[in-house]
Amino acid sequence: MSKVKKTVDKVKGLNKCVGQCAAEHLPILKKVGHQLQMFAPSRYIGILDRYIIKKFTGTYIYSILLIISIAIVFDFNENLSKFTQYHAPWRAIIFDYYANFIPYYSNLFSPLFVFIAVIFFTSKLAGNSEIISMMAAGVSIKRLMRPYMISCVLIAGLTFYLNSFVIPHGTVIRQNFESLYRNSKKNTSAENVQLQVAKNTIAYIQHYDNQYKRGYGFSLVKFKDKKIVSHMTAMEIQYDTVADTKYHWKVSNWKIRTLKGLKEHIESGASKDTVLLMEPTDLVYSKGQQETFTSPELLDYISKQTSRGSGNVVQYEVEFHKRIAMSFSSFILTIIGLSLSSRKRKGGMGLYLGIGLALSFGYIMLQTVSATFAVQADTPPILAAWIPNIIFAVIAYFCYRHAPS
Repeated sequence: MSKVKKTVDKVKGLNKCVGQCAAEHLPILKKVGHQLQMFAPSRYIGILDRYIIKKFTGTYIYSILLIISIAIVFDFNENLSKFTQYHAPWRAIIFDYYANFIPYYSNLFSPLFVFIAVIFFTSKLAGNSEIISMMAAGVSIKRLMRPYMISCVLIAGLTFYLNSFVIPHGTVIRQNFESLYRNSKKNTSAENVQLQVAKNTIAYIQHYDNQYKRGYGFSLVKFKDKKIVSHMTAMEIQYDTVADTKYHWKVSNWKIRTLKGLKEHIESGASKDTVLLMEPTDLVYSKGQQETFTSPELLDYISKQTSRGSGNVVQYEVEFHKRIAMSFSSFILTIIGLSLSSRKRKGGMGLYLGIGLALSFGYIMLQTVSATFAVQADTPPILAAWIPNIIFAVIAYFCYRHAPS
């Protein structure tokens, strides 16, 4: 019994100690809890916000499914003869082509889908006098815009992630499918390629076949103080695709002339492994190649080509900045759509839907034109990528100033 009593006394003492500690730290815990409440989503997202976010994202997804379904039907009908002619398997058609067709074109026309979603359901809210009721209850256009902007954050984040990491890998698979089963010619060779592979080191390949990762008529020249110090020639050069690291090449029938003043030393051999800071992607350029790189790969490629003094990086820089700029397009076009369709007018939403489609197609066309203009003219790539956003931001501000308050 004495042991039981001692145990009970210890438990009582422990409970008393815990109670005293809790009483001492209770104000601190309350303060921390109050600060954490500042970050709680329920503090910023109310019933009205959830209602509009649900309507917005639901209409956005529905419009994507509807238009992409129609696009798939037309595309399949157009390419059915080629699929049959080149004996494309159904598994490749579904998983290699259309599984990558859907995210590519959904993301490409994302501004259009955002605009349609905003115009469609906001005009319906205005037609049912729901927006009038909200404003009569003291909800301003600025407050009404909050759930729209929250939805845009979700869409912009998804757009950027798809553009930067998912779609480039899918584009490679889709382009390979098209070259096999749609007779879409892909550039697989290059002639007279010359590039800087290191400081004061120039590589030259007379002919390169990307299909076999093999080059012919290779030479490597090293300079020092504008004078040749080493000249290597080889009949063939083969890229090592199974090496653990990049930049591994194998040269065949090689000869190296090393110059030291008036003396010359010559070495030759049948084959030799070497490391050169160049890859097959540096030698062959195909149309739309920048779309097959993820954003980190784009940055790495731009940095590498710039250090080599190559001028063929403008389209890659435009592509990198365009992916960021495109993510912000949903905010701009949502402000325009909300400002246009939040006022109840006679005639329904037909007029606003037409304006929305025209502005969306105008934005997509301006994106394409500005990218082409940057490649052909001497325009900074970042400016070319952001020109559509700058122009439409001015339009968004004008529409917002004339929106019902």
